[in-house]
Amino acid sequence: MADPTVPPPPPARTGTTPEDGPAAARAELVARLEADGALRPGPVRDALLGLHREVLMPQAYVRRSKPDETPPRWDLLDWAVAADREELLGLLYGGQSVSVQHEGEPILGRVPGPRSGGSMTAMSSTMGMTAGLLQRLDLRPGQRVLDIGTGAGVTAALACAVAGDAGVVTLDRNPHVTAAARERLAALGYRPTAATGDGEHGWPAQRAYDRIFVSYAVTRVPPAWPEQLAPGGLALATLSTSSPSWPGLAVIARTGAGRLEAHVEAVELGHRPAHGAKQIFLNARFRKRITAGAGNGESTHTPRTGPPPSGARGMWLALDHLHPGLVRDWSADHLVIGAPACGSWVIAGPDGAGGWTVTAHGPRGIWTEIQETAARWQAAGSPASYRLHLEPDEDQWVSAGTGPTELSWPLTIAPDPVPARQADSPHPHPHPHPDPDHHATQEKTT
Repeated sequence: MADPTVPPPPPARTGTTPEDGPAAARAELVARLEADGALRPGPVRDALLGLHREVLMPQAYVRRSKPDETPPRWDLLDWAVAADREELLGLLYGGQSVSVQHEGEPILGRVPGPRSGGSMTAMSSTMGMTAGLLQRLDLRPGQRVLDIGTGAGVTAALACAVAGDAGVVTLDRNPHVTAAARERLAALGYRPTAATGDGEHGWPAQRAYDRIFVSYAVTRVPPAWPEQLAPGGLALATLSTSSPSWPGLAVIARTGAGRLEAHVEAVELGHRPAHGAKQIFLNARFRKRITAGAGNGESTHTPRTGPPPSGARGMWLALDHLHPGLVRDWSADHLVIGAPACGSWVIAGPDGAGGWTVTAHGPRGIWTEIQETAARWQAAGSPASYRLHLEPDEDQWVSAGTGPTELSWPLTIAPDPVPARQADSPHPHPHPHPDPDHHATQEKTT
């Protein structure tokens, strides 16, 4: 049965008219991405310019509740409802992430309106990040592409437009996501293989893939992904800990001779973990405690050397793995980092006289961890990327430098740090932060 919420693709037009809102919105989105440096001339740009997002996402959620308000409240907007169309158009073409599924619900045939509580279980990622990663994949006609984490189907649609739908497989573990993507991609004229399954296993039913795109974060690389890469193939995936603050990008390539080469780049933006994965964040109560503690001057001292700059992403990536359990408050004017498991935190800011004022609280020495990691990182050559070792026995680790100054850490499936106390633990929400407008460095499924 056809999905009644899917509008047919509008006919091609030679120019933009006042009634042609989607066409103008597409052009504006592409222009913004180009101006921001996230998009350049090429097949991805051309595909994005022709992508009718209102067909892929004829319904989408907009949050109505305030940050940290519980239970959260959303409205499901519908393209078929005239009163919703202007707001939905802005949401779909604004470039930010778009929520498309609540609590694992069926997506086809939904009744629009309010929702309360629960969480969003499928999203379309920020368009700038998606465009950048797809350009990095260097998609070409005829390639075999595995899109792991279907979400709203944006990545699958763009891959079909560039590579051709015959070689594209889009995989999601939620059958409702798969069903909606299959129908809506067909409405755009694309018929890739839309499958339901565990992304960790890839999709071995098809041939080896030239490109693999993963739209959720993992703590280590599932062996199936590199195994399913064809010679000359390339896979990209966000590699992170339970913290959303300092993601890495795993770049995995198989040479024409069949040899595997991989590294991890420290990046600004990355995908979120799959729905249900544990992730820490700074909730409103913890942030208020930090603000109050800063005013009390707890454990304050003024060092000559401040923290490494935010742009030293290789250092912060190392800190995240060597000393897990830390989250940065990116909305703060200066450096604010907390450890939700034990209630520790640190604030560092310039003192106005050429030095830095550091205020710390709690049993964990976060400032010392930062200083020690910075010294090790500098000794290893201040790397922005690290070698990624993927052994046949599934042992995985990351390294940079050589000899006594080598900086390395293993990639293991480890439990989150055990909280010393639960009074200030994060809200038990299955996503990194219950507020989608909260400034974080990770976005979820495309």
